Amino acid sequence: MSAPPLAQLAGWDVPQLRGCVGTLALVADRLTPWRVRLDALGRRLDSAECWSGEAGTAAAGALLELSGVATGVGSRVDAALGALRRLVDAATDAAEHAARALAVADSAGLQLDDAGRVTGLPPQPHPAMAPDQAAELAARRTAAEAAAALATGLAAEARAAGARALVAAVSAGEELGDLAPAAGPVTFADLLPRLDPAGRHVVPPDPRAGPVAVADWWAALSAPQQLDVIVEHPDAVGALDGLPGWARDRANRLRLQAALAELPPGEARETATAVAGQLAAGGDRPVQLLLFDPGQGLAALSVGDLDAAEAIAVLVPGILTTVADDLAGLTGDAADVVAAATAAAPGLAVAAVAWLGYRTPGLLGALQPVTAVHAGRVLDRALDGLAAARGVPGVTPAARTTVVGHSYGSLVTGQAARAPGRLAADAVVLLGSPGTGAGRASRLEAGEVYGAWTAADPISTSGYYGPSPADLGFGDVPLPTDPGQGHTEYYDPDRPTLAAIGAVVAGVGPVR
Repeated sequence: MSAPPLAQLAGWDVPQLRGCVGTLALVADRLTPWRVRLDALGRRLDSAECWSGEAGTAAAGALLELSGVATGVGSRVDAALGALRRLVDAATDAAEHAARALAVADSAGLQLDDAGRVTGLPPQPHPAMAPDQAAELAARRTAAEAAAALATGLAAEARAAGARALVAAVSAGEELGDLAPAAGPVTFADLLPRLDPAGRHVVPPDPRAGPVAVADWWAALSAPQQLDVIVEHPDAVGALDGLPGWARDRANRLRLQAALAELPPGEARETATAVAGQLAAGGDRPVQLLLFDPGQGLAALSVGDLDAAEAIAVLVPGILTTVADDLAGLTGDAADVVAAATAAAPGLAVAAVAWLGYRTPGLLGALQPVTAVHAGRVLDRALDGLAAARGVPGVTPAARTTVVGHSYGSLVTGQAARAPGRLAADAVVLLGSPGTGAGRASRLEAGEVYGAWTAADPISTSGYYGPSPADLGFGDVPLPTDPGQGHTEYYDPDRPTLAAIGAVVAGVGPVR
């Protein structure tokens, strides 16, 4: 593709072009947050939370179509922006080189044509000339030739940059061209085929991509695509750290339905039955199923809406805790923590996760840290996932996150802190800890570390896995306890520790 004439290149209004591209980039940056809020409204309409009946259903459908259009437009604009930024860079080079080429030629009394060819060079000296005249003319000729060489080189660079700019402009036009409105009214249905010719089918990413990549993938999907991938791939979606709580909940409830319909009697079915029981027992309070793996006996339930919570607690239990036998108790502890945090900060939106994301060891298994090392990596990724899901533009800002590790769960928490990357938690609470395996509190990577122990709890004073809150030099802020408080009574509503945990989760204390 040939470049425009040299004088035209020199006259390009690059600042205006740069400003236009910057404005389009601002529009693209604002489009995703707007669509995320739109999708949230569409989900509320779809579940009849704020408007039911035929009109509500129609409105929800219209919002889904609008989300699809917004996603398609955003994708096209993002692709065009890449080409437009190349256009700005090339146009800048073209204008600068062309202006310099013309200036160099003009200062030497030369002319440059549209193709960058030089005319007007002084003649060569004639043998009949006087020596001084010949020397002067030769010097002028040499200077002019040097200027001509420089101007020609600059002109060639300008024309090459101009050609690159035109290629980039064509590429941007190809991305945006079919977004131009047709004659007459255009409906969402008219736009969708132009924006998404390949259809809505998407495939979930590999979990090894990491929570941030998963969150970015999810944010790039339209609401219809999100709903479709939940239905088509519930096993994958339900297990992906980095997705919002509502999405994992929908996917895992589909998995739960299938499990209850298909699983034979045994541990896996008992796990599914226990989970179903806790979901049914939730009543009016929101309960989200974040993790469901009956084959491994794993589950995680959130008491409260993770996507709207301003404060989140993640409860990590210790040994001999199973979904089938203990999920009800752990979910009850989570509900008590929510109540305590809400009492400490009335009006605060709080959620607490009963996290059984690892298969807890028995008595013999607890003598070794092998399980905790693996579980720590899983917990670390789960916390990263909570942070990544709330780091997407347009969603509620990141919540204050507190990890509450009880007994062997405090060792799991310590191992999570030792996993690669920083622990995605603002505070850590250690209850009845036999040690964290991380040494001092400062090595737990949280800005705040609290601990509770009693002389009546031999686990908390054992130091089996190294220093713990029972050691004076550990560096934690002590939480209140009763003298006779046992190992399983830290969440007891009649003990002072629960109210203190709630204050920590809410971010209102206690402080040293």
